[in-house]
Amino acid sequence: MSMMTAIKVRKAAALVSKGNTEEAMKLYQEALDEGCQDAKALLTYSVLLFKAERFQEARELLVKIQKYPMTDDTRRQMFVNYASTVFKLGDTQKAIDVLEHQHEKQESGLIYETLGYLYVEAGETEKALEYNTKAYEYDDEDAITLDNLGQTYYRLVGDKKTAKEYFEKALAVRPGQIDTLYFLAQYDLEAGDKQSAREKLEKALEGRFSPLNYATKEKIQAILDTL
Repeated sequence: MSMMTAIKVRKAAALVSKGNTEEAMKLYQEALDEGCQDAKALLTYSVLLFKAERFQEARELLVKIQKYPMTDDTRRQMFVNYASTVFKLGDTQKAIDVLEHQHEKQESGLIYETLGYLYVEAGETEKALEYNTKAYEYDDEDAITLDNLGQTYYRLVGDKKTAKEYFEKALAVRPGQIDTLYFLAQYDLEAGDKQSAREKLEKALEGRFSPLNYATKEKIQAILDTL
């Protein structure tokens, strides 16, 4: 990688930290076109593409990155990003297969979080319950794992009482977690407490949404518009 390309990569990283993702993406693409093989930097670019819902481009980049040298942690993150992208492109089973293979290699909080959510999205009740329970035993203070368990009981098992316990634990760990706020607002609405539901949904709207969120901005706003 040339010195000028390295400078572009550093500038792109600085722009990301300032929230200027559009300009950062342009610089990352220029660096890529110039032969950049910095896996960690390109992994950041793949995340930006993913968040911009440019899933096919993100997938193609991640396939290319797989050939580059990287640390074990970076490679694990790369496979999680790849699985997430494949999932958004509609191949949920392939995404699950990729992460199951990675889990067999080594336990990881990141794998537990993502694979646990994919089991819920796939509607695999037994696997979701077993895997997310195992994830909880691995780390009982992980907000995403707690939310995954809440969604498992709420969406798949139909046990809203148990689901609420996990959602409340998740919220205690991460008060601004979007999906957790969304589901807890549903309990408020069922109880007729519109004000409490509104507060939670408005707080959720302030969060940083990801294509992996169950609750979208549009879904939350639609509910707020009815209150």
